[in-house]
Amino acid sequence: MSNPIKIASTKILSSNQKQELVSAHFEVFEADFIKTSSIDFDIKTINDNLIFTSQNAAQSVLLHVKHEDLKKKNVFCVGIKTKALLEENGFNVAVYVDYASDLAEIITLIYSKESYTFFSGNLRKETLPKALKQEDIQFNEIQVYETILTPHKLNSIVEGILFFSPSGVESYLSENKIKKEVCFCIGETTAEALSTVTKNIIIAGSPSIEEVILEVIEEFK
Repeated sequence: MSNPIKIASTKILSSNQKQELVSAHFEVFEADFIKTSSIDFDIKTINDNLIFTSQNAAQSVLLHVKHEDLKKKNVFCVGIKTKALLEENGFNVAVYVDYASDLAEIITLIYSKESYTFFSGNLRKETLPKALKQEDIQFNEIQVYETILTPHKLNSIVEGILFFSPSGVESYLSENKIKKEVCFCIGETTAEALSTVTKNIIIAGSPSIEEVILEVIEEFK
């Protein structure tokens, strides 16, 4: 029996997700390289449609005492899990896509006459706000959570690293270097954060943790 392949995940995986890797003969080092926490916010000025580009934003809004008042609005969101979370809680998701860049395109091309409230985090990318501003689309932004970098130093050599967000990449690089490791990314924005550091990048077929794990197994099989 050959030695297991060592990989690092920049996020603690669920027991099922980890088991899948262990069964495929991987040794997994895992740690949360970022931490997110909800912050207090006001929901006074809310436009006709709501935008969520992450599950964290949706979770924070669901914690707000007045979140029931928002269910009359249509939701535009990024990510299948964000969509599922909002729908389970009685929100109507009118448009859902995998990437913020796709959402920016749909809104500017088809729904530019509408108004929006974008619920965001402190480290959000400029993609969406920039596109909306350029097209003079009416929107306001409410910060509902913050992302804190929680770096860890890797003590052993790994062959692959799993990344799930640009801030996870930033956190990892603040304590570790990337040499020959294969970097597995949940999506294009995460991969972009690595583009100046390595060319050894594999992007998941669709942006989910499960897909990232499939890519890892596929690559080292």
